Amino acid sequence: MSTYGDRDMNKRAVALLSGGLDSTLAIKLMLEQGIEVHALNFLTVFCTCTSKGCTHQATKVAEEFKVPIKVMNITKEYMEIVKNPKYPRGRNMNPCIDCRIFTFKKAKDFMEEIKASFVITGEVIGQRPMSQRKQAIMTIEKESGLQGLIVRPLSAKFFELTIPEKEGIVDRNRLLDIHGRRRNQQMALAKKFSINDYPCPAGGCLLTDKGFSARLKDLLKYKPDYNISDLHLLKIGRHFRISDSLKFIVGRDSKENEKIMNLSEKDDFIFDILDIPSAIGLARSSEANPSMLLGVGSVSFAQKDIELMASILARYSDSDGKSVIVSYCVLPEQNWENIPAISANKDFLDTIRI
Repeated sequence: MSTYGDRDMNKRAVALLSGGLDSTLAIKLMLEQGIEVHALNFLTVFCTCTSKGCTHQATKVAEEFKVPIKVMNITKEYMEIVKNPKYPRGRNMNPCIDCRIFTFKKAKDFMEEIKASFVITGEVIGQRPMSQRKQAIMTIEKESGLQGLIVRPLSAKFFELTIPEKEGIVDRNRLLDIHGRRRNQQMALAKKFSINDYPCPAGGCLLTDKGFSARLKDLLKYKPDYNISDLHLLKIGRHFRISDSLKFIVGRDSKENEKIMNLSEKDDFIFDILDIPSAIGLARSSEANPSMLLGVGSVSFAQKDIELMASILARYSDSDGKSVIVSYCVLPEQNWENIPAISANKDFLDTIRI
């Protein structure tokens, strides 16, 4: 064990593992040097890493490499970063620099908890326009309190010596000089290490998506007291802003219909057309008592809202433009009401679609 200032240096490290190819390779390179790796995976509703989720792939990698892994669901805390970032966003709602600072601070806490000496990441300089520029990387490192303690095995040759390298814990000669967005070198390295299953070479984040970001902005504007179900619903279906206090979500296929039902909550309204194939519709209000808002015989505009949502559902059914009977109920009750409807006009729907 070496000592650097007041810090005891050892061969134990925390590795940020998304489940993508870069972080997988970074861990493998450190294991090849005899580093004791403890993986850390962050879970949010915004990850698009794999069809089964980033955590699934990260856990699979950790099992294959026989390294312990800690999974942290950071959605609630992370949303405060999303709403109020210190640094500029990307083109959409992605606060990439603030995101990295936040996750590195979490890694630092975990590093100290398990008495590790440094952090490993799969960062590749120049790969991402916001957070993986040299200047941004240095800012992130400084603000996270990890100066000199972040080893980037794939791009180490572009950075100053880290403390673990200076102390001889990590051999710099066995680290790489990969840069840019092409992944030919990573794929060749994966082949060398017999790493064949990497469905997510780069990872992904819904906050970089224009459409998803528009839905998130809408949610934050009209329902600032959102819950986790509201966030998950942003990822599926067609979304329509009916009024300041009412949103309507329509499934695109049977899988989305099922997800909508699984995410439904008390006081949501469910719309369905029982006698022909159709989408499922979910109406969710930001009002304290939505059943009073939408109840039959309530204020004059409420019935108009019901009629509008029924016509939207008719649009996404096999009605062929004919009048259909749309059924709806408020959860958890199953007392269905019926209303006739014809398909809403597409041009009008474009004006209220989020």
